[in-house]
Amino acid sequence: MKTRLAFVVFVLAALATAPAAGAGGPGPYAQQGGPGVVAHGLRFVAVGTSNQDTVLESIRTSDGEIAGTADILGSWGIPALTPGGAGDSLSQDGKTLVLADTAGNTPGHFLVYRLPGMRLVDWVVLKGTFSFDALSPDGTRMYLVQYTQADLSHYIVRAYDLKKDRLLPGRIADRTQKSWIMNGYPLTRTASSDGRWVYTLYQNGGDGYPFVHALDTVGGVAHCIGIPLANQTGVFNLALSLHGRTLSVHWRSGRPFVDVNTATWRVSPAHPRFPWSWVLAAVSLLTCVSITFSWWARGRWAEASRRWWPRRAGASRSSTAPPAPSSAASAR
Repeated sequence: MKTRLAFVVFVLAALATAPAAGAGGPGPYAQQGGPGVVAHGLRFVAVGTSNQDTVLESIRTSDGEIAGTADILGSWGIPALTPGGAGDSLSQDGKTLVLADTAGNTPGHFLVYRLPGMRLVDWVVLKGTFSFDALSPDGTRMYLVQYTQADLSHYIVRAYDLKKDRLLPGRIADRTQKSWIMNGYPLTRTASSDGRWVYTLYQNGGDGYPFVHALDTVGGVAHCIGIPLANQTGVFNLALSLHGRTLSVHWRSGRPFVDVNTATWRVSPAHPRFPWSWVLAAVSLLTCVSITFSWWARGRWAEASRRWWPRRAGASRSSTAPPAPSSAASAR
């Protein structure tokens, strides 16, 4: 619900006693400090104060100087998937930033800011236990994790319409696998270049395989893809990267593991990709070297020509016999 800023500040004062620590349970965590998020040539970071309030700072990336601040009553942070990692609550267009209550209290509290001016435009209060999950590219829809059990290991994904200020009914789930139960903890994620698709790797909370949760933040649909890894401890060494329509699940060392076709959601063994980037770099380097050598050789040839032709011309003149005297001159 939207409220006047004065009323927001008055109500948020009740949260001033919340501890400045990350919320428990699965991430993203509401984080203070750390890398924050970057947009408009600025880095935005939530910083805790000694009286357990918060200052949202904008810091110029060019020189590290503080460009502006916004004071917030209570303890708030920028949601990040892993402690110490970069923030995940910035919209792709760089205009919307979401802050979450660091205490993870019930009801759930979220603040929505408009960037780059750090203007508070919305304050969301939800009954139940929620954490931030993702934003649509234009910042009009926020996705949240709603916990259904006290241990925070079972949950569903919900959508919140920031234009109409309401929690949309139903859950965001894989319609092709209605029996799939979301449980476990997120470990790493990647997103498409346009910010529409968000891919998150989860450790399975039970004895099953880890899985990738593919969320369409525009269409409001999701897909769950099981990853065939029996060793649950090995999942901590996996990472995600996107190559066109292929989601690569690989080891952090770079060694490939499996590929996911994002058009069919089919999982297949990964094969080492041909290093086209290295080939193109080598071709470019050889082309530059060839052109440079060509110009250098041409310059040396021109210089040698200028030196050689005058010598040859002088030698020709000195070796030519003088003309024979004419008959008239002989008669004289």
